[in-house]
Amino acid sequence: MNAMFLVNSAALGAGLAMDAFSVSMANGLHEPCMKKGKTIAIAGVFAFFQAAMPMLGWVCVHTIVEMFGAFQKFIPFIALILLSLIGGKMLCEGIKNKGCEENMGVATFSALLVQGVATSIDALSTGFTISDYSAVMALLCALIIATVTFIICIIGVEVGKKFGTRLAGKAGILGGIILIAIGIEIFITGII
Repeated sequence: MNAMFLVNSAALGAGLAMDAFSVSMANGLHEPCMKKGKTIAIAGVFAFFQAAMPMLGWVCVHTIVEMFGAFQKFIPFIALILLSLIGGKMLCEGIKNKGCEENMGVATFSALLVQGVATSIDALSTGFTISDYSAVMALLCALIIATVTFIICIIGVEVGKKFGTRLAGKAGILGGIILIAIGIEIFITGII
């Protein structure tokens, strides 16, 4: 292991975390009164999935490449559907609810799991880029990706909370629009 490996892994983590950052920000926008524990839980869920998906991709490369290749074309569609559903729910709740209400948040554990999968599913293909790593190196890379994602998502939630407080009743609407936009971006990028 050398410094370049660490730099490359951190850069890979930062690149993969951008969708999770945006969704974290949307969660903060939607729930500006979110407590620290929930902020950490959100970042933890995204970090877990951003680390698990490249490892799953690495395993696929070393075991079931043909099946993964067939599945890969559906990734943009899955991300679009999942993020549009969550974003649509946030949008509807944002239109119905005004102000900062403690129990209004869409970031339930089940919603976080869906968000985590939706924003990290494209990271499966990262398994191809790290396929020449040993299992230990691939795991270390995944842990670095998780750490970077965790930090970036904490920042995303905090930025969202700050703007959410200022935007009050419009925060849920903006958060929903952001999630739908991320789904469309993943879809378009995956298709092109």
